[in-house]
Amino acid sequence: MTMATGRMVAGRYELSTIIGQGGMGQVWTGYDQRLDRRVAVKLLRPDKVAGQEADELRRRFVRECRVTARVDHPGLVTVHDAGSEGEELFLVMQYVDGADLADHLAEHDPYPWQWSVAVAAQLCAVLSAVHAVPIVHRDLKPRNVMVKQDGTVTVLDLGVASVMDTDTTRLTHTGSPIGSPAYMAPEQAMGGAVGPYTDLYALGVLLHELLSGQVPFTGTTALGVLHRHLYEPPVPVRQLRPEVPEALEALVLRLLAKDPQHRPASAQETYEQLLPLLPGRGMPTGAPLDPTRPFLRPHAPWPDRARVPAPRPQPATAVGRPDVAAAVDEVKRLLGEGRVTQAVDILGAILPAAAAQHGEHSPVVRTLRKQYAATLMDDGQYRRALPELRRLADERATESGQADPQSLRFRYDAAQCLEQLGEPAAALAEYRALLPYYENQYVSGDPEIALEVRRRIGHLLLALGDRPAAQDTLVRLLHDVERLRGPGHPLAADIRRTLQWLGQVHV
Repeated sequence: MTMATGRMVAGRYELSTIIGQGGMGQVWTGYDQRLDRRVAVKLLRPDKVAGQEADELRRRFVRECRVTARVDHPGLVTVHDAGSEGEELFLVMQYVDGADLADHLAEHDPYPWQWSVAVAAQLCAVLSAVHAVPIVHRDLKPRNVMVKQDGTVTVLDLGVASVMDTDTTRLTHTGSPIGSPAYMAPEQAMGGAVGPYTDLYALGVLLHELLSGQVPFTGTTALGVLHRHLYEPPVPVRQLRPEVPEALEALVLRLLAKDPQHRPASAQETYEQLLPLLPGRGMPTGAPLDPTRPFLRPHAPWPDRARVPAPRPQPATAVGRPDVAAAVDEVKRLLGEGRVTQAVDILGAILPAAAAQHGEHSPVVRTLRKQYAATLMDDGQYRRALPELRRLADERATESGQADPQSLRFRYDAAQCLEQLGEPAAALAEYRALLPYYENQYVSGDPEIALEVRRRIGHLLLALGDRPAAQDTLVRLLHDVERLRGPGHPLAADIRRTLQWLGQVHV
């Protein structure tokens, strides 16, 4: 282990020992001097793994940390602090005492299948809470899972893959894809729309590895591994380990379905299918870090959590009527300081008072509601933003017609919310309904939105498993992008790479 020389981060966190190192940076143990506690500090060097502007990456990093910190679940590592210092981004987390799942697997050969079920069930509980936010982990793998002393598992690195690059197939200048090819779902490898179904595929890879001792697809290059994910069926685990229950093998094969629509509908459903295979009442084995220990029933997901919208904060009424103007000024100040979550709460609280003072359809209230919806989206609160955007779109369309540009923009943002919420079919329907309006606006000299809508349609078709339709959409889009923007345009390169996966072009 490498010892630090007393380096301080953010004037508060003293680095101690390196416990992990990779292409994205380093992980250190350290001490929070203010609270006198042990922490883990992840240092990321964005210039080494992403080609985008550093300032934009920092903004996305802080936003993603803010969103992930909203998830409240005992199976998720707690985020204490985040920010940037010099060329590095830092993330301060709870220190987890235990072994990562890759080491745990290596130390137990063969890995008891009951342990595999226990680990997978706990991961389902975590994913259920994460997907309810909604967040997609994007990089679930054994190195990102810790087995603690009490047998519970803790998931690390939530949101980091999303921050480093939303296009997980883009290669770094070292030639490695961002993400982990061995655990990457077909739609993720091709650059399609990711969703909860993408994490369920990674869970299937992880469960296959625990049961058989090996990942389902290997290769000498990252691209070779991704190609096998796309086109080869996995070997059923009972061929490698006959004592595995048939129901467990069938679940692994469903999780590893190439078509996302053929996988289980949710982490909650996957948990329920694992439930009959969990160990019953009794004593744990006594082995170190036994992941069956937390059962009878682990931290079970809350079945209806994802369907219940977060409550809108109520306005304070302790001292007469709320001061709308003062609240608006406060929101501007908070947004200027990057305190988006607090700004969202104030906007949500002040809207009823503003409607009472100025009228529900007044310009003041309309402006506040637009700001509220935009801020909810910026804060990653897509479940709450969606009904606000739909209402704004309907009102504008009623007043100014279906082709009103502002109404179309609200509908476009609503479609993005549906995409983020893991509802690809609904998002696809909305984008398809919007496309004729944007294509009719080519005469205005601004085809960018139409091209982007077509790109999203292609990626959603991949997520829905309709490769022929995706291929047709993207071939036509490539032709138009090359005609309008030239063959060297970045969008043309992205489309060409996806089509290469589909076997249609050779780059």
